[in-house]
Amino acid sequence: MTPTIAVRQLWKVFGPRPERVVGTPLADLSRAELRARTGCLAAVRDVSFEVARNEVFVVMGLSGSGKSTLVRCLTRLIEPTSGEIEIDGEAVREMSAKRLRELRRHRVAMVFQHFGLLPHRSVLDNAGYGLEIQGVGRAERRRRAAEVLELVGLTGHEQQLPEELSGGMQQRVGLARALATDPAVLLFDEPFSALDPLIRRDMQAEVRRLHAEVGKTLVFITHDLAEALTLGDRIAVLRDGELVQVGTPEELVGAPADGYVADFVRDVPRADVLTVRWIMRPAVDGEECEDTPLPSGTVIRDAVARVLRAERPIAVVDGGERVGVVDAEQLLPALLGHRRQVPA
Repeated sequence: MTPTIAVRQLWKVFGPRPERVVGTPLADLSRAELRARTGCLAAVRDVSFEVARNEVFVVMGLSGSGKSTLVRCLTRLIEPTSGEIEIDGEAVREMSAKRLRELRRHRVAMVFQHFGLLPHRSVLDNAGYGLEIQGVGRAERRRRAAEVLELVGLTGHEQQLPEELSGGMQQRVGLARALATDPAVLLFDEPFSALDPLIRRDMQAEVRRLHAEVGKTLVFITHDLAEALTLGDRIAVLRDGELVQVGTPEELVGAPADGYVADFVRDVPRADVLTVRWIMRPAVDGEECEDTPLPSGTVIRDAVARVLRAERPIAVVDGGERVGVVDAEQLLPALLGHRRQVPA
């Protein structure tokens, strides 16, 4: 199946004559060396990845890692220096100005950290603003805006002004505005980082709920590991503009690609993320197991009580096939944070 988003060998270099960097020995210099020698900053360096339809793909990195530049390159809000970007198989860098406007108005929507609401317009009119840009008639856009406001839990607030809402409610208006145009792709650039922790958790839960209800392909930018692990089907880790690792939350926590990723996930409770597949062992010939097996996707935390109560090992199954067994001996390393190799 064609991925919704495909990025290949993407570079974004800021500075004088950026095109001289890509494909030359300058591309091999560190970020600091490149800046010292050329005055250029390689914000995104040779990045490639794909995002499947309806996937939540999280791009995570520290401040200055290039993640916000990367997401803006996807719709050419920032013009890439080189590389390929495809959305639904169509080459974004080859689009005319007209086609690019259509992409931004109809197929891809962005939700930013700063809500960007129009202060003099009501919540209803803010939610329908994208439809207004599309040329949708007033009655239809107000009907659609009311629908998405209900979807994000803002029914009853349609006639209020943005300044009358809390930060979390304002971000819900921004989310409603993005959803109103029914885009195939939603791009989130650290949308919740300005919110306090409790509201932030509520908004994360809201995104998960909405994704379950309406689907959509999501690319979510964050510097917060907990947020990435909560939201992401897969997570891409950026460092100094380079892609360090792409994987599921389990893969990042269970098998970090290098010390940089290992430091990121060091304090993550492994039993809250990893499944029993990561700790199971091969079955011994003739070994008797408990009557009811564990699905291989069971999170270790959810298996602890049952494994500790069991008098015999418990089989781990995948699609009805036994793939291993788990007993109390396998639990302790996972609970203490010891690392295992990637499961077969």
